[in-house]
Amino acid sequence: MRHGLGSVIALSLACIVVFLPSVGNAEERCCWRAAVGAVAITPEEPLWMGGYAARDKPADGKIHDLFAKVLVIEDLDGHRLVIVTADLLGITQELRTAVETQVQQYGVGQKSLLLNASHTHCGPELRSERLLRLGIDARYAARSRNYVRWVSQQIATLIGEVVGRIEPARLFYSHARAGFAMNRRLPTEKGFINSPNPDGPTDHRVPVLRMETASGDSKAILFGYACHATTLSFQRLCGDYPGFAQQFVQETHPGCIAMFMNGCSGDQNPYPRRTLDLAKQHGRALANGVETALLTKTQRELRGPLQVAFKNVTLRFAEPPTRKDLEKQAQSGNKYMRIHARGLLDELDAHGRIKIEFDRFPLQVARFGNDLILVGICGEAVVDYSLRCKQELSDGSQIAVWTAGYCNDVFGYLPSQRILQEGGYEAGAAMRYTAFPGPFDTSVESRIMEGIHQLVSGLSQK
Repeated sequence: MRHGLGSVIALSLACIVVFLPSVGNAEERCCWRAAVGAVAITPEEPLWMGGYAARDKPADGKIHDLFAKVLVIEDLDGHRLVIVTADLLGITQELRTAVETQVQQYGVGQKSLLLNASHTHCGPELRSERLLRLGIDARYAARSRNYVRWVSQQIATLIGEVVGRIEPARLFYSHARAGFAMNRRLPTEKGFINSPNPDGPTDHRVPVLRMETASGDSKAILFGYACHATTLSFQRLCGDYPGFAQQFVQETHPGCIAMFMNGCSGDQNPYPRRTLDLAKQHGRALANGVETALLTKTQRELRGPLQVAFKNVTLRFAEPPTRKDLEKQAQSGNKYMRIHARGLLDELDAHGRIKIEFDRFPLQVARFGNDLILVGICGEAVVDYSLRCKQELSDGSQIAVWTAGYCNDVFGYLPSQRILQEGGYEAGAAMRYTAFPGPFDTSVESRIMEGIHQLVSGLSQK
């Protein structure tokens, strides 16, 4: 009888060995190492809010916390990409430089670091110099500077922590659609105005990148959409529709971190707008798009290698106004036109000329084998860039193309050649809220697309 019991035990153990999945085998199926993390970046003191020039007071409370989130991806040869998403109006040069400097200790170089802002208009103003230029109480400029330093430290620390726990992983890409974004440039007899244009160009694609561990647990869902985060305009901190979309996705996938990466949405607005309920509705619509993408049978597993590239290109502005024109504008009844003109006059007095080159315009590309190309463009890129990248970079192949705006330096609007020709707010009028002299010249789109093609071609040849 003892012999029979021993045989049964041996047979049972053999069955366990045969039928239980092997951790080693599961890890062998993984083409990547990855990890994800999140940290709250809600200001601890009242800060001036960004997004709308008409704001006349600081934030007064919050709807929910703002977050920075980090996804670290590494192929089997150690090539790395660090994607940072943040519930902020933009990424400033100061913030990008501070993070980049601090994460060198973790082996993260310039070309491997991609920062993207959701562009929520219910977040803190990061540009202290802008507050001073607009005559806002200097206390808020100081708080803004302190906040940028603090946020850079929070992000850098999080990157180090996430890099330290990367593990075998698998990556999957898919996409679906959401429909609440609409072109906001309406042609009228008096030119293009900021109003819903149902016939204007849009990009309704919702790209989704999912990361799962060797055991099959989803840990990160990164998704994008090309739409301004301008549903709301009140004085409370809030992630707008992207913040709610991330909440809803995380509720559906417990234990998973959802990350939003804004697309080329410079000329796209959510409609309808202006209430918290609408922000939640748009967030739910986007979350539904994410869920649809995760269910589609076209979902593909990404293979390596991972290749990353980064370069600064030089853009040019149109010829600046003359001193006489600036002196006239400095007497304008428009407050922002006066401030802009006086700033350019100060530059002219100090340097004898107005600089018309933007020589630090960052472009970034990451390629995941023959499956996905991710393009990062700085500024508030209009939708034409996304549509053109999808058409030209896929080049008739099956490779997916994902283009994000609001990356690394959100200096202001980035128009296409079409929009420059049409005129209107995104073409040049919005420049009065920056320190730049005026609209870009007509070479802006060709210079950017040439830079993107050079980066992609360089990766393709490796």
